[in-house]
Amino acid sequence: MSSNQKPPGGPVLTFEHSQLNNNRTSPVKTSATTRTSTSNSDLGYQSCVSGTGAVSCPSRERGTSSSSSSATSEDIQIAPDVAFPQRTIPTLLGSPRRSAREYQPLLRKMEMDMVDNYFPDDPAYSDVVRQAERAIEMGIYPERIYQGSSGSYFVKSPQGKKIAVFKPKDEEPYGRLNPKWTKWFHKLVFPCCFGRSCLVPNQGYLSEAGASLIDQKLHLNVVPKTKVVHLASETFNYLRIDREKSRAKKIMHERFPRVARHFHRLGLPPKAGSFQLFVENYRDADFWLRQFEIDPLTPLVQTQFQLQFERLVVLDYVIRNTDRGNDNWLISYDPLGDTSAKQTCLVTPPDGTDLQKPLAKDSPEEALVPGNKPAIKIAAIDNGLAFPFKHPDSWRAYPYHWAWVPQAKIPFSKHIRDLVLPKLEDMNFVQDLCDDLFQLFKTDRGFDMATFEKQMSVMRGQILNLTHALKEGKSPLQLVQMPCIYVEKAKGSLASRIRGLSNSFTQSFQSKTPVFSWC
Repeated sequence: MSSNQKPPGGPVLTFEHSQLNNNRTSPVKTSATTRTSTSNSDLGYQSCVSGTGAVSCPSRERGTSSSSSSATSEDIQIAPDVAFPQRTIPTLLGSPRRSAREYQPLLRKMEMDMVDNYFPDDPAYSDVVRQAERAIEMGIYPERIYQGSSGSYFVKSPQGKKIAVFKPKDEEPYGRLNPKWTKWFHKLVFPCCFGRSCLVPNQGYLSEAGASLIDQKLHLNVVPKTKVVHLASETFNYLRIDREKSRAKKIMHERFPRVARHFHRLGLPPKAGSFQLFVENYRDADFWLRQFEIDPLTPLVQTQFQLQFERLVVLDYVIRNTDRGNDNWLISYDPLGDTSAKQTCLVTPPDGTDLQKPLAKDSPEEALVPGNKPAIKIAAIDNGLAFPFKHPDSWRAYPYHWAWVPQAKIPFSKHIRDLVLPKLEDMNFVQDLCDDLFQLFKTDRGFDMATFEKQMSVMRGQILNLTHALKEGKSPLQLVQMPCIYVEKAKGSLASRIRGLSNSFTQSFQSKTPVFSWC
């Protein structure tokens, strides 16, 4: 075919893939009927390579080479689409996946959903969160709790009533914005004893929500409902730059509303934290236990207290709570009448529903408390130091302080065995617990899958010990004296969904013990 003849459909361009090296593009070979030597830059091809390797929207630059200046516009007509072989093209920044990441959202789907503070499966809880948000908009700000070693706040309703306790992630005991100096002093003076080496740092808010999840799954109903919520308030501890930015945005909004409407957010940035429903008429267990030594409970109330105490034991042991003292589990005791109408109900209806509902008439505890006899209840709060990734093996053992109360020496009752043993023996149920915790924990930016698997190996070991103790009729005191176990997933296991410990997991015992076992 001569140079003056043109094939039908215009000239055909054949490209070979070129490697990008040091931000340069080597010339590509062209074969066209025009016999003109033309490079990529001469034709004005831009770097618009898509993920499939196709080049779209070629453009012609004004500056062309002298060899192609004599060619007619018809001779240099360019095909609309030129396909390259599908190969991995390194980017100029040296990241082969950069182009894919650019189109991913900055927040994962779970994080974006939770920013809205909407829980479709629990409208009653969502309504409480909405009340807190409305109160903040009205200027009724959360009130800081001065007890404890972290930044925690009483959240109020529009009527000024306490409805929840909010603990922001960045104001936890070792968080960067903790408003209380005690832990900062601890870190400065005693760095060797700083923190708990068995816990994941700054994930206490997830531990609070995880304890509530375990409580609901096992129908224990001793933990006030807790979830992860995002709130912003003037009373929270913020960096100075955040407050200045918020103040500047407000001024812009007042003076230049057209400009301010393009701001992503007005006000302070919301903080992620645990949002635990507030319980009324409760006092710490240390106070009531001393009172019970002076004025003992009646046998009827002692039986009720024992049943609820066993639920607390099950919860703390499964999540391996490293901070359970007698000051952070609460007791509500009314010797004159019934307290079932208050916030936290520890008796679960047959369907295991809400913990705010009154006692069911056919529940075991209701039979123990006829009419207006004295009633006693337990609430387990401060669960932020649980779910360790290893058993304590450094300086302290972090024991359960309820192990020294008289109720810990009584063997587990048939009631608690019937309540939790069928669930804990089912490995499918245990795996569902792990899956639910995974969905919760993965929302944290510092989530690490390997660390999470270690946390679950500790929890499975605790569950294994608990099932043995329940079957053998042991007491809570004997339970905490059992050796610590890890139950890890067998590597490379292809077991089916229905499985047992023997064919899918391996167990091992803790080889190192802490220096001090009493603290």
